[in-house]
Amino acid sequence: MGLFLTIGDFSRATHLTVKTLRHYHELGLLEPADVDPSTGYRRYTAAQIPSAQVIRRFRELGMPLEEIRTVMDAPDVGTRNRHIAAHLNRLEDELGRTQRAVASLRALLAPTDDAVADIRLREVPDAGAAAITETVDMVDGAAWMQGALGELYATVASQGLAQTGPAGGLFTEQVFTDHRGEATIFVPCDGPVRAVGRVRPAVVPAAELAVIEHSGPPIESDRAYGALAGYVSRHALAVQGPIREYYLVGQRDTADVTRWRTEVCWPVFRVGG
Repeated sequence: MGLFLTIGDFSRATHLTVKTLRHYHELGLLEPADVDPSTGYRRYTAAQIPSAQVIRRFRELGMPLEEIRTVMDAPDVGTRNRHIAAHLNRLEDELGRTQRAVASLRALLAPTDDAVADIRLREVPDAGAAAITETVDMVDGAAWMQGALGELYATVASQGLAQTGPAGGLFTEQVFTDHRGEATIFVPCDGPVRAVGRVRPAVVPAAELAVIEHSGPPIESDRAYGALAGYVSRHALAVQGPIREYYLVGQRDTADVTRWRTEVCWPVFRVGG
């Protein structure tokens, strides 16, 4: 009997509450070494303390209980380490997003006129392209866009066509006002595209645009949009038409999202000769 620790002693040894230890027992994540059949009292051994401490560390890192169970039940060290590494990679991604959000918030709290200085006006001609057009929910927008771009690049390459400019997107007003609307992702190319799957031939229409460049993933481009909207409003340039984006550097070029570059383009009154 002296080899066992009561649940209270085990709680003190591991800094896990009694309630948590009971919950882990019910889940089969950390089962007591012994349960008294008459009283139901749970008893643990000192040898279980390291496992409890590991579980506690994983929880502090935000690892879900089911994933912890997978790690603890791993058949070998290599498998266990792969699961742990995958979670650490997700934490690093989340940390990167948090750091970018903090930097963006600091910039909002201390605005400068630099963004306005980077806005320019541009005239673009019609451009033949391979395109995918669908009604999209904003919550799925990033994943949908990357999937569409992958399909478009593959189709253009498989048909022996050359890309003639950066890929881009056209977004109706409803995408922003209702977070659900028609979106078109396109890849300009040098010849007619045969329709395959979701891909269709298209002509991206000529337009006069006010343009600003955003660094980072497109989903974090709200500051660029805000600066561009303010510029267009102050200069009374706005006209009806879809917002346009051009993806100068993206997932296809680098996995480092801080190096992605997107042009955000607002349709304006004609500025050309």
